[in-house]
Amino acid sequence: MGVDTMRSGYDRTSELKAFDETKAGVKGLVDAGVTKVPRMFYQPQDVSDNNSSSGNEDLVVQPSIPIIDLEALDKDPIRRKEIVDEVRGASETWGFFQMVNHGIPVSVLEEMKDGIKRFFEQDIEVKKQYFGRDTTAKKAVYNSNFDLYSAPAANWRDSIFYSMAPYPPNPEELPVVCRDIVVEYSKKVTKLGYLLFELLSEALGLNTNHLKDMDCAAGLSVVGHYYPACPEPELTIGTTKHSDNDFLTVLLQDHIGGLQILHHNHWIDVQPLPGALIVNLGDLLQLISNDKFVSVEHRVLANRVGPRISIACLFGTHLKPFPRLYGPIKELLSGDHPPKYRETTAREYAQHYYAKGLDGSSALLHFKL
Repeated sequence: MGVDTMRSGYDRTSELKAFDETKAGVKGLVDAGVTKVPRMFYQPQDVSDNNSSSGNEDLVVQPSIPIIDLEALDKDPIRRKEIVDEVRGASETWGFFQMVNHGIPVSVLEEMKDGIKRFFEQDIEVKKQYFGRDTTAKKAVYNSNFDLYSAPAANWRDSIFYSMAPYPPNPEELPVVCRDIVVEYSKKVTKLGYLLFELLSEALGLNTNHLKDMDCAAGLSVVGHYYPACPEPELTIGTTKHSDNDFLTVLLQDHIGGLQILHHNHWIDVQPLPGALIVNLGDLLQLISNDKFVSVEHRVLANRVGPRISIACLFGTHLKPFPRLYGPIKELLSGDHPPKYRETTAREYAQHYYAKGLDGSSALLHFKL
């Protein structure tokens, strides 16, 4: 890339700065009528490779991530045990599953997607008030590409970050166009998160409250993503391949699709399922489970259709200094299963993750013993 840059006279840094200074994001480019993807978005390798997951669609039936039905969870102890077994299987093999009958009404899911869409489609001058690159500075921070200056290529995506726990925002700190629904949805997802950490604790053979007592559910960030329609989706990507730097993510996606996970070296589509929520395990859960559970790489393709809306709720205490050290859980260790990772704070882990950017490698490697 360096030689090519010198030969062509292409000044990537200037292009990044000019884009960033508009504060209008990728949506601003689309609104301006771009018909070509700017060079700063070109992926270093062909991102369309193996997009169709199996590469051999006619011969191979594409596997799909597990779907877990939470109905009757608290009413039937036998069903609860079955659900724990399903969660364990999904967490060991896939690192991802979809949930149905999770208790959050469809009307709330729809209003949350609409609220995030309203934020991005409001007047640019109002939106700019929330623009920034330090997600610890304010309770609501909007930008395009948190790693714009460190990543090999920019992603075709704009985002808004809300810091909701452990230090909740005052309502007036949140954008008025989506304030009420962000607060309501965060409360409902927090309750669901508590339940998920109970199931994950039991799936690890631990006391029901073990992960909650470790403060895995203490922090919550809500990240709304806006993926505009892309004129040349084969040249770029919505979100680069990565795993999440938290304990657990609860994801709401719309009907457009594009989310894929890397399973046995194949890209598998996560098909939109009306009313469902997606759960994926984060790096810190893989670390504290000593690799019993897996945090799996995933990506989002760019699409000619848009905008695509998704909302990721990340459980982790990484936005503010939080003293607790996390290492492999003692109860999961033995002579045959020694610790594989050193202890770290959620903050230290996140700082390494963000400094590295979405470069396609796992931040976990840095913490291996």
